[in-house]
Amino acid sequence: MAATSLASRLFSLLLTFIVLGALFVETNAKADANLVRLLGGQAVNLWRLEAAREAKQATTLEFGRPQDISQAPLSHEHEETAAGEELRRIRGHWFRQPLDHFSNSSRTFRQRYWVNTRHYRPNTSAPVIVLDGGETSGEDRLPFLDTGIVEILAKATGGVGVVLEHRYYGRSIPVSNLSTDSLRFLNNDQSAADSANFMRNVKFPGIEEDLTAPNTPWIYYGGSYAGARAAHMKVLYPDIVYGAIASSGVTHATLENWEYMDIIRRAADPKCSTHLEKSIRTIDTLLAIPRVGRRLKALFGLANLQHDEDFVSLIESPLGAWQAKNWDPEVGSTEFDKFCEALDEPLRGHEADGLTYDEDAQLVSLPNGLSIDLSVFNYAKYIKENVVSQCPEEFGVEDCFGTFDDAKFQETDLSNTWRLWVFQVCTEWGYFSTAPPLDQPRIVSKLLTVEYESMICRQAFPPGEHFTVPAMPNVTAVNVLGDFGITADRLAIIDGEVDPWRSCTPHSEYAEEREDTVLRPFKLIPNGVHHYDEYGLHNITEEPPEILKIHEEMISFVTEWLKDWEAPTA
Repeated sequence: MAATSLASRLFSLLLTFIVLGALFVETNAKADANLVRLLGGQAVNLWRLEAAREAKQATTLEFGRPQDISQAPLSHEHEETAAGEELRRIRGHWFRQPLDHFSNSSRTFRQRYWVNTRHYRPNTSAPVIVLDGGETSGEDRLPFLDTGIVEILAKATGGVGVVLEHRYYGRSIPVSNLSTDSLRFLNNDQSAADSANFMRNVKFPGIEEDLTAPNTPWIYYGGSYAGARAAHMKVLYPDIVYGAIASSGVTHATLENWEYMDIIRRAADPKCSTHLEKSIRTIDTLLAIPRVGRRLKALFGLANLQHDEDFVSLIESPLGAWQAKNWDPEVGSTEFDKFCEALDEPLRGHEADGLTYDEDAQLVSLPNGLSIDLSVFNYAKYIKENVVSQCPEEFGVEDCFGTFDDAKFQETDLSNTWRLWVFQVCTEWGYFSTAPPLDQPRIVSKLLTVEYESMICRQAFPPGEHFTVPAMPNVTAVNVLGDFGITADRLAIIDGEVDPWRSCTPHSEYAEEREDTVLRPFKLIPNGVHHYDEYGLHNITEEPPEILKIHEEMISFVTEWLKDWEAPTA
């Protein structure tokens, strides 16, 4: 056990060193937040592997390249510039924020933001469209300032577009490490106060006009977690948030979020869902027989992975690719579809591998005496080739994919950005992705319990001198702000029909039906996945019909809202 722990520590330190080597070029694994939401400690393992790979690439390509030099804000002067080049030229600005809005502390930090003024019409009461950066670097949101929803609404209204980076994310970092105590100011109340302070006091570079709230109408937009924040801002600060749009806003926090995978099961191609259901039934049955379970794990390349919970958590990872689907092929992922295709592959060349195949029963007999369904065999092949292969040869699968060694999750330097969203999950949001009730069909193992998924909270965040993470997240802190029923005038709710997060939004099956009105828009995008409306094309008339429709509707209700705006009297 001691040797295993030492190897795990060395593995963790090696990957941390690699990430630190390219930290200042700000590489981010694109699926970080999604994986961490779904897989707990297992996601951290995958995060490290992916971050190390991306950091190596970034070091090779960009090591030593200075940041924020010879850059300029987006403006009408750059309209003809290619999108990619223009985004590289956009400059980040800084706003000074209190670390703690609710004490007399003098500690402050710099919060980063970006501005799009290309459509700005001065002295016309045009709005500021602010996009909440949410749980990632604000740089990841810059495309929305150029071709996405901020650009669309700013162009339609003559307004100013802004992306505001969330405290602790990207470069808006107020602390020197990510220990439990250092993270205690990362919560809903402080983050909302940041946005309010910014709106009331920001002075945009190059703009003489006072665009602070409430003297200017501000429209607050967010998607996913940031979508919930947009709704919360409208409720908490109605005097300065004139309008808000919550896209896929997860306004309902919950300890167990088994519905996430169930939505995928129901929305995926029926053949794929059938393969998954059959595979998981077989896997759960075989894992209950210890000697057989080890042979099963060996088929996946994971014979030496000690805990069955880690095994079933790892093989769940391809399902998160559903959320990465997008109507725009330039940004969307097809990995989920590739995974489904792999499950349906016919068996080829099996004789050379010492396998026998009963085509009628679709059973594959292995040399070790185990007979399994073809879909399980294909599942194992996919995981072995696409997931297990990420583990460096010099380390074992327990080092790469084990989650029961606490030491793996206790590095607190700034390179361990996975700690940020996990801390928010462990303190206020929850969303532990568990198996459904036993009487429900399932595409994930019954071994995925809230006890296992929440283990990362106890491992990663030991009690500090000033703060202790609760035994379970205080989801009431989120739900007290409105939960499924959150509503206000000029608060738009926009969700996707097959978004796996839908059960945590106001369009949940647990929420009451609502009327869709101009004052309180309530819209569901057909076949939409996660905040589909946030993405856009330079020419929106070239967008798919359902996306063009939602964008035209958003332009319509925002412009109607603005007709009623009146500057506050002294």
